[in-house]
Amino acid sequence: MAPILVAEQQDGLLTLTLNRPDKRNALNTALYQQLVSALQQAASDEEVHALLLQGQRDCFTAGNDLADFVGKSSLEADDPILQFLHTLADFPKPVIAAVGGPAVGIGTTILLHCDLVYLADNARLQLPFVELGLVPEFASSLLLPRMVGHLKAAELLLLAEAIDAEEALRLGLANKVVAADTLLAFAREQGLKLASKAPKAVQKSKALMKQELKQAVHFVIDLEARAFAQALQGEEAQQRIAHRLKRRS
Repeated sequence: MAPILVAEQQDGLLTLTLNRPDKRNALNTALYQQLVSALQQAASDEEVHALLLQGQRDCFTAGNDLADFVGKSSLEADDPILQFLHTLADFPKPVIAAVGGPAVGIGTTILLHCDLVYLADNARLQLPFVELGLVPEFASSLLLPRMVGHLKAAELLLLAEAIDAEEALRLGLANKVVAADTLLAFAREQGLKLASKAPKAVQKSKALMKQELKQAVHFVIDLEARAFAQALQGEEAQQRIAHRLKRRS
């Protein structure tokens, strides 16, 4: 079987590719576990200066694997999902995201923790939590209003409508929009450029930019996780998730 996470390291750049194309790169427990392990190793590897996270040019990720969530009654500290959220939020080296096609749920909230974000012109970002009877995650209730303003954040989180790449760029959620067939090559070029900079200076600069909200981010990740787990057990979410799974089957 093909690996669900492909890691490639070259010239200081570690590229992690989500590789569940048959599931639109939906994140399940196994993939979260592998991401946590890869991030932890990369954080301590002095040969890694920058990280590039990508899917394929036509799909970043459809979000969490809903089938994997059914039956979860809580999100404890040792849950791979929470481990991933805190590990990426704390990751000391610059993170680049290359996003093509759908970036749903955590596929969008993960971008709020990246340092550079490049979108393909076919990218579509969506935060459909309320449509599923759920609540925001990955500190998006904290970070998104600060990035795009309260009114626009409310529109994205409460109406849950998808936005295209150009709108995401206009809102400040991305650095650049490129043609889909050039996305991965362009992001890799930018990653190699970043990896060639003085690593200690880059890491310290990132730490300084993140310092103000660091404690708040981790607090809100846990706060949202508790609310998310509670909502997941509610009738509203169970009915909507079951309906969504039935439509996909």
